[in-house]
Amino acid sequence: LSIFHIYLFLPNPHFKHFCGDHVWLNPLSANKTSVAIGCIVKETKPGKILVEDDEGKEHWIRAEDLDTLSPMHPNSVQGVDDMIRLGDLNEAGMVHNLLTRYRQHKIYTYTGSILVAVNPFQVLPLYTLEQVQLYCSRHMGELPPHVFAIANNCYFNMKRNKRDQCCIISGESGAGKTETTKLILQFLATVSGQHSWIEQQVLEANPILEAFGNAKTIRNDNSSRFGKYIDIHFNPSGVIEGARIEQFLLEKSRVCRQAPEERNYHIFYCMLMGMTAEEKQLLNLGTPSEYHYLTMGNCTSCEGLNDAKDYAHVRSAMKILMFSDSENWDLSKLLAAILHLGNVEFMAAVFENLDSSDVMDSPAFPTVLKLLEVEYQALRDCLIKHSIIIRGEFVTRPLNITQAADRRDAFVKGIYGHLFLWIVKKINTAIFTPPGQDPKNVRRAIGLLDIFGFENFQNNSFEQLCINFANEHLQQFFVQHVFTMEQEEYLSENIAWDYIHYNDNRPTLDLLALKPMSIISLLDEESRFPKGTDATMLQKLNNVHANNKAYLQPKNIHDARFGITHFAGEVYYQTEGFLEKNRDVLSTDILTLVYSSKNKFLREIFKLESAGTKLGHGTIIRAKAGSQHFKSTDPSKQPSTLAGQFKKSLDQLMKILTGCQPYFIRCIKPNEYKKPLLFDRELCIRQLRYSGMMETVHIRKSGFPIRYTFEEFSQRFGMVLPSAVRLQFLDKARQMTLRIAEMRLGTDKEWKVGKTKIFLKDNQNTLLEVQRSQALDKAAVNIQRVLRGYKWRKEFLRQRRAAVTLQAGWRGYYNRRNFKQIILGFERLQAIARSQLLAKQYQTMRQRMVQLQALCRGYLVRQQVQAKRRAVVVIQAHARGMAARRNFRQQKANGPLVIPTEEQKSQTALPTRKRKSIYDTITDTEMVEQVFGFLPSMIGGQEGQAPQRFEDLEAGTQKLPEVDLDTVPMVEESEDDMDGLDEYTFPKFAATYFQKSASHTHIRRPLRYPLLYHENDADCSAALAVWSIILRFMGDLPEPVLFARNGLHGGSVTQQIHDTLGRENSTQPPQHRGSTQVTSQLNIGEESFEPDGPISDRPMSNLEKVHFIVGYAILRRNLRDEIYCQICKQLSENFKTSSLARGWILLSLCLGCFPPSERFMKVGRTQGRVFLCPQAVKSKKHIPIHVALETGESLTVMVDSASTSREVCRHIAHKQGLSDHLGFSLQVAVYDKVPLGAPSTFYFPHT
Repeated sequence: LSIFHIYLFLPNPHFKHFCGDHVWLNPLSANKTSVAIGCIVKETKPGKILVEDDEGKEHWIRAEDLDTLSPMHPNSVQGVDDMIRLGDLNEAGMVHNLLTRYRQHKIYTYTGSILVAVNPFQVLPLYTLEQVQLYCSRHMGELPPHVFAIANNCYFNMKRNKRDQCCIISGESGAGKTETTKLILQFLATVSGQHSWIEQQVLEANPILEAFGNAKTIRNDNSSRFGKYIDIHFNPSGVIEGARIEQFLLEKSRVCRQAPEERNYHIFYCMLMGMTAEEKQLLNLGTPSEYHYLTMGNCTSCEGLNDAKDYAHVRSAMKILMFSDSENWDLSKLLAAILHLGNVEFMAAVFENLDSSDVMDSPAFPTVLKLLEVEYQALRDCLIKHSIIIRGEFVTRPLNITQAADRRDAFVKGIYGHLFLWIVKKINTAIFTPPGQDPKNVRRAIGLLDIFGFENFQNNSFEQLCINFANEHLQQFFVQHVFTMEQEEYLSENIAWDYIHYNDNRPTLDLLALKPMSIISLLDEESRFPKGTDATMLQKLNNVHANNKAYLQPKNIHDARFGITHFAGEVYYQTEGFLEKNRDVLSTDILTLVYSSKNKFLREIFKLESAGTKLGHGTIIRAKAGSQHFKSTDPSKQPSTLAGQFKKSLDQLMKILTGCQPYFIRCIKPNEYKKPLLFDRELCIRQLRYSGMMETVHIRKSGFPIRYTFEEFSQRFGMVLPSAVRLQFLDKARQMTLRIAEMRLGTDKEWKVGKTKIFLKDNQNTLLEVQRSQALDKAAVNIQRVLRGYKWRKEFLRQRRAAVTLQAGWRGYYNRRNFKQIILGFERLQAIARSQLLAKQYQTMRQRMVQLQALCRGYLVRQQVQAKRRAVVVIQAHARGMAARRNFRQQKANGPLVIPTEEQKSQTALPTRKRKSIYDTITDTEMVEQVFGFLPSMIGGQEGQAPQRFEDLEAGTQKLPEVDLDTVPMVEESEDDMDGLDEYTFPKFAATYFQKSASHTHIRRPLRYPLLYHENDADCSAALAVWSIILRFMGDLPEPVLFARNGLHGGSVTQQIHDTLGRENSTQPPQHRGSTQVTSQLNIGEESFEPDGPISDRPMSNLEKVHFIVGYAILRRNLRDEIYCQICKQLSENFKTSSLARGWILLSLCLGCFPPSERFMKVGRTQGRVFLCPQAVKSKKHIPIHVALETGESLTVMVDSASTSREVCRHIAHKQGLSDHLGFSLQVAVYDKVPLGAPSTFYFPHT
């Protein structure tokens, strides 16, 4: 059984090979990047074997080369989640493990607490919301490796330990650092649980930074060209309260130069593809192929990127992060100016026998002047001349074509660099919230460091030195942290151990940064020296560090390079341009130009508002107020160079990281072609070395890399003990572990025993594995014998159990059948008894409920009777009061009041007579007659006098015969007018159209705003005036105090309103009445009905109030629905009987004078109902009504609850012999008062 064999390849003639075995094939060449490769034995022949490696290549291994093969540990075959558990804990084992898992789409692997992430170059279903919820609140190691596990561990350790956390993400360009950072941000925003605005702002900062700081390179389509540290702040509850972003070393040179097949920063292409035609026309922009700065790499598009869509996303993110529209436009202007500056070209010239240059005429130069808002001569002189200060005076010299182009590029890099810093500052302003002073509300933070990986190109320059300097810092931090954890584990297990020697990169770090003679210090010193050059800097480096082992001198005097032995290997740096890049100072001419610009945003990003400001890496001050000249400050007070600033930033970053509990994520790029499932072993080995993973392996191997808990060790190697001994320690894992180690490994103490674990060396683990294999081989035969015997005995027992089961089943079935018949009889008997009991209980309960209902109904009826009696008394009291006040006003108007004598007072002041007069009851008709006696009586031969202009017809009134409407043909109404009336209720109308959250119920206070929306301010004021009159009319608001009547234009209020409404008789002939009369009425109405005028502020009679309300409705059609809504609001839930009666009468009067709009029509159908409707429904008979015609005639019509005014008009017109009934309307008299007009679509009893 080969699955139980583990073979140790030793140089002896008894060694055997089997097909299917996994082995290591050591490299035949001595290449530094070559390591052993995993193979599988495909074929064995005498004297040689055939193996196939992980890359699919076949190799024949001869017998004399068998030492190039070594056994592969069993757990290396299938791969492990944590590479610490690898039996082959070396470079070959790590690469093989990553390859095995990568082909299984398992891109994440642990190395202890370190996560190795291999870029899949494809979308995998690993980042859904279900995955976030799965890894939330789970310990690392419980689930397969995942970036969410690291993020979850950071988050919950921060909450549990009250300590800041940090996650250091490193790797080559294209390894997936930026995507990993975004995934951690999304996880933290999700698990914080609030989904607040600040969380959204933190997430939306990424698209902006990517647009301005990322670009397409050969290695990566979305390569970050800067480093960043995102510090996310949490409150004690774990909710995100803010964040802060720090950026490191933006690659400004990319704005002016790109390598072949590379692009400039994304924002330029996004702007050109995403802007509207109008915006591009204002900035004079075209396509990317028209600009020099965008075509240097011969690549203006990128597969997989949608520039127009990305631009819309960036604009949306800027709004979320509080970028104003003016700031967005200023950003676009500067970006457009950069593109146009790139198209400015120069031509050669001669000035005072010196090579000079001049700006060529092109459309780009005037556009730059317009966008930057600078003068023509100022920009021209800045580009083609160089000014220096000598003894306090400016000296100018011309620049040749190359120098002028460099000056233009320096200006562009300065603009873009300061613009990027301004954007980061703007984002921090939006997402950063200063911490409070409450000691109980202490913030904790999780930092995410997305930093560039180690770089070693054929030509390395100043940028690579800074990047590798940063990686040396991080490697030192990494080594110290890993070593500390190792030491803590040994101490916690009480292991007596010697100091572990490991490759420390401290000498290299001291060479780079330890003052006073470090490379950074010498570089800064030479940069400040006026006559310093790259050659003098290199000479100083060679002289000072000649004896330093980490420093590599040039091979000859003509070689302008120096080398450094980094932790990842030797790197040589070209010194050309070192000092210029390190100074990174804008010239005085550029600063003067910027200060003279009228573009406030340009001056703001350069921070020229203050007297002294840092620009690039130099300090300038203004010589005088209003002067455009600058001078340098004291050199001792000048800011540090670029390398000095970068070193200072790294020192601050290291202090932050030292105070945090770190987690490391190493991103690996599997191939250079960005293709899925393609694994380049040499590339991955190089990245593992650069990232320091191999150093971790070395540290682990220097100690005791193989560790087992007592339980794991006893379970794995317990079979090497004899059975009798093993049974003695069956439940004693520690004792069994010690016995195995002493019997099989000896007592030389090359192995260590701690509190819970045993620590082994690699060779000891191999020896135990061989002994375990031998024990398994010996046990295999016994296992086969036992298994065969077990198999047939199990079959026999199964058949015997089947026979017994059959017998038991039959007996059970027979007895159960009989038992079920008995149970069925009992259930029927129980059902009958229960039904009888329930019937008796129901009858008893029903009798009691009937008695209870009778008592409740009697109680409710008595309460209603008492309430009606109280309401009648209140109505009578109010009616008598109104009548008394009216009589008093009439007496006062007719003549002086007669003051009664004392004798008369005593005679009229009898208490009994007072009480009797108060509580005398009157009928409803008498009360209405007293309150609304001002209204004219019914027309046409009925009680009262006929309307004006028809008095001559009153004498000719004659009684017409009664007619029955059932004999009249019915006219079907539109279904649209009739269907769904129940849905058009006033509360729904109020909830839909009322403004300012006004309710639909009765109130007794003035309104601050109209119920409906009005565009005209005059309509709003008029609506509020009508509301006060309605309140006074219904008795909900008292009348104002009497004052002297001023009158409007010298006339009475009633007269003016009558003139406005056209109620008075006109002496003009009919033919002279027309548009002129309507116009005069409207003009009078505009003056008469001022809301704040004296009409609404003086006491009025009921007639004046009605005229006031109706007059507004006629003159202002927009107020009709407002008036109906105000009346209906006061009728809703109005429990005051007198106010309710007045309101219904006012609603009837308004219905007779003006209709509502179509919007309110169906709602109005559900409101007013006269007494005819309930009377018709209750009697279920036709009701006779008397109709008076304008001719003085009258007739009786039989109607029911379904009759409409249209049907009545049609019938009367038919009886009178009229062929056309258009224009006739039906008027309804309420309590024999003012006639009301009923619209033809209204049901007659519902008018």
